[in-house]
Amino acid sequence: MTWSEMQPLLEQACWDTLYMVGWSTLIAVVGGLPLGILLVLTDRGGLLQNLVANKVIGQVVNIARSLPFIILMVALMTFTRWITGTTIGVEAAIVPLAVGAIPFFARLVETAVREVDHGLVEAVQAMGGNTWTVVRKVLVPESLPSLISSTTTTVVALIGYSAMAGTVGAGGLGDIAIRYGYQRFETGLMWITVAILAVVISLIQFAGDYAARSLHRRGAHAGPAPKLRLLKAAS
Repeated sequence: MTWSEMQPLLEQACWDTLYMVGWSTLIAVVGGLPLGILLVLTDRGGLLQNLVANKVIGQVVNIARSLPFIILMVALMTFTRWITGTTIGVEAAIVPLAVGAIPFFARLVETAVREVDHGLVEAVQAMGGNTWTVVRKVLVPESLPSLISSTTTTVVALIGYSAMAGTVGAGGLGDIAIRYGYQRFETGLMWITVAILAVVISLIQFAGDYAARSLHRRGAHAGPAPKLRLLKAAS
């Protein structure tokens, strides 16, 4: 296969992969962020302590995370068809990608939020701040660098999942690698897709790390003054 034949295939596959990963990441963040925060709030000593709810939510998250992605895609076929009207193609792949990414991201959010200085939480409460104020003014802003890193990790994982989704006709670079590189023995095309995936992942990881470091340095250099203003705003 010549480069002129490969180019349109690779361009479309790249856009399909970015489309799948972009929407899946957005859904994962929207669903996983509150879920991860809820796991912290309902835990022992949390602002909304409810050990039963915490255990139930935790078990659901653990079970969802334990399923291999290929099995999750098969298990969700009926749900995917109900949502998108089909089980193949880019739109259909977004459903299992998002469902698999939500619990994954939620656990990363839980870890990030637990690292927040509890003294700030107590200070906001002492000044009359409620649970929503603590979440909005303390937990999310203070854990933002870690949340950026968690999002980067999720995006990288989703790129790998999207490539795996190519085995069931989801489209994207994984589909190109399977259909042309493996089934038609176009080894050159397969290695090109591998190289593209490696470059994309490296760029995303670099951008995520840079953003996280920048936020961390900005918070470290700002000193206590912004936190004092935060406490005043909460009162």
